[in-house]
Amino acid sequence: MPAFKPSDFDNTNKIQWCPGCGDFPILFSVKNALAKLGIPNHETCIVSGIGCAGKLPHYVKTYGFESIHGRSLPTAAAIKMANNRLNVLAVGGDGDGYGIGMGHFIHIMRRNFDLVYIVHNNQIYGLTKGQTSPTSETGFKTNSTPRGAIEVPVNPMALAIASGATFVARGFSGDLNHLSELIVRGIQHRGFSLIDVFQPCISFNKVNTYQYFMKNTYKIDETSHNIRDKMKAMTLAMQTDKLPIGVFYEEERETYNDELVALKKAPLVNHDISDVDIKGVLETYL
Repeated sequence: MPAFKPSDFDNTNKIQWCPGCGDFPILFSVKNALAKLGIPNHETCIVSGIGCAGKLPHYVKTYGFESIHGRSLPTAAAIKMANNRLNVLAVGGDGDGYGIGMGHFIHIMRRNFDLVYIVHNNQIYGLTKGQTSPTSETGFKTNSTPRGAIEVPVNPMALAIASGATFVARGFSGDLNHLSELIVRGIQHRGFSLIDVFQPCISFNKVNTYQYFMKNTYKIDETSHNIRDKMKAMTLAMQTDKLPIGVFYEEERETYNDELVALKKAPLVNHDISDVDIKGVLETYL
C-alpha cells in the first residue's frame, strides 16, 4: 500500500468557509481517511450538492463534481455505476440531504449503493443566512421562525436504520480523530454508509455549538453496544437526553452493483462498445 499524507490531497483553491466553521474538520477528516487508506487521488470522486458543504470537493485533490441542490446522491450513484471501482463519496448539508434531497436519501439506502454519504449537519441553513433546516429542534428561533420552529425535526439516524442503510454512524467535527476513523470505516464498508456529522455553524447557530456537543455527546464504542443489533441501534437513534456518536449499526448485504450482471465482467467505462449499433434505438425517437 503506497504511503500518503493528508497534505497529498491538498490543492491550491482558497477555502471560503467562515473562520472556525465546523466544515474545516470534516475536510481534514476526509483527507486523513484517504491518506490512511492509501487511496490514490485519481481513484476517488467526491460529489456534492449546494450549500456551504457543497464546496468540499473544490478543496480536495481528487475527482469532484458539484451537482444541484439535493442531487448529490443520484449523481454519486451514476458515477459509481459507470465505474464501480471508484471510491465515491457524497457530501452535503442537512438541508440539502434531508430536505430537498430526502427522496433520493431514502431510496439509495434501500438499494444499498456502495458509497459513503457524509452529511454536514449544523441544524440550520448556513449559506442562506440562518433559516431553520429539517434537523432544527422544535422551538428553535431564527429569522424565518422568530417565534420558534413548530415542526418535529427529522431523525436521520432512525431513518437510515429503518430504510436499509448498511452502515450508520454519527460523528462530531470537534473530534477530528474520531471522525477520521468513522470515515475510514465507512469507506471500508461494502454498501451504503451514512456518516451524519454534528457540524457547528459558528455564524448562525448559537445553540448547537462546539461547547454544546462536547457537553452533550458520548461515544458509542465506550459502551457495550452491539452494532449488529438493529433494534438497539434504533434505541440509540431515538435518544435525545445525551447524544451518541460513533457506529450505530452495520450489516453485510449484497450491494446494488453486485446484482448488475454487466458489472461482473468489468466497469461500464471499460466495456467495448465499438460494435454496438444504436441506429434502431434512435429511429424510435424520430
